[in-house]
Amino acid sequence: MQHWSRIEAFVEVVRLGTFSAAARHLKVSTSHISRLVSQLENQLGVQLLYRTTRQIRLTDAGTTYVENCRHLFDGLRDAEQALSELQDKPNGLLKLTSATTFGERFIAPLVNDFQCLHPQLDIHLHFTNRPVELIEEGYDIAIRMGVLKDSSLIAKRLCDRREYIVGSQSYFRQAPRPHTLGELNQHRCLIGSRPNWLFEVNGQRREVRVEGRWSANSGPALLDAALKGLGLAQLPDYYVGPYLASGELVAVLEPFRHHDTAVWAVYPRHRHLSPKIRQLVDYLAANIDSLLPNNPLA
Repeated sequence: MQHWSRIEAFVEVVRLGTFSAAARHLKVSTSHISRLVSQLENQLGVQLLYRTTRQIRLTDAGTTYVENCRHLFDGLRDAEQALSELQDKPNGLLKLTSATTFGERFIAPLVNDFQCLHPQLDIHLHFTNRPVELIEEGYDIAIRMGVLKDSSLIAKRLCDRREYIVGSQSYFRQAPRPHTLGELNQHRCLIGSRPNWLFEVNGQRREVRVEGRWSANSGPALLDAALKGLGLAQLPDYYVGPYLASGELVAVLEPFRHHDTAVWAVYPRHRHLSPKIRQLVDYLAANIDSLLPNNPLA
């Protein structure tokens, strides 16, 4: 390390023309630079510089030495530049998990677009409706819906997500529309991946456990059952938006709709977040709204 410091001091003196300029550049004293150059000359057993009160001039040995040393520093700068570019450029394997239907419809197309921009990336997408342990299962990013639980993970909001209680026109010809949460126990409820429906009452989150004779862990299956008049369902806007607009489905209990059930990208907390995670999360947040259907009741 001492040898390297001496070479650096010598090269900077030659490059900048004076010991004082080299000292300012390296943020040390002029006497320290002079001492390093003298130590280098003693180490090499040759004089590298002619010194006068007005200027410095290279000896023949100094000219030969500095030309060869410059290649070392040029190589160092190239290496630092390459590392900087590598740190700014997404690379390596990126593993992402998401709920199945939302991931297939909205996340996968954007991830595919992102890989077109960064073909050096390796992509692994995993779609499942079960809770995924992000760190334990080795994923970089998870796309999660609704209200997040307290976690050590970092979360970035990608877009809004509104959930509606809906029934078909044919269902409401058989049953009255509910106006209070207490009336839900008088209705056939179609149960999805969770038995509790989320509402907001007087600004407070409230969960209501519902019961019914039909259940499935599939959003499309739940939507189909609601369209066929089998009961009420709670479904997000990207499922029901077109059917609310057409009138095939009717939203009820709107005064109690929860307003903070967003879509989130979550990822482990790192001291230095890798470019592949940071840039993909930013890309998803910037572009996901362009894929989502318009919400007629927003």
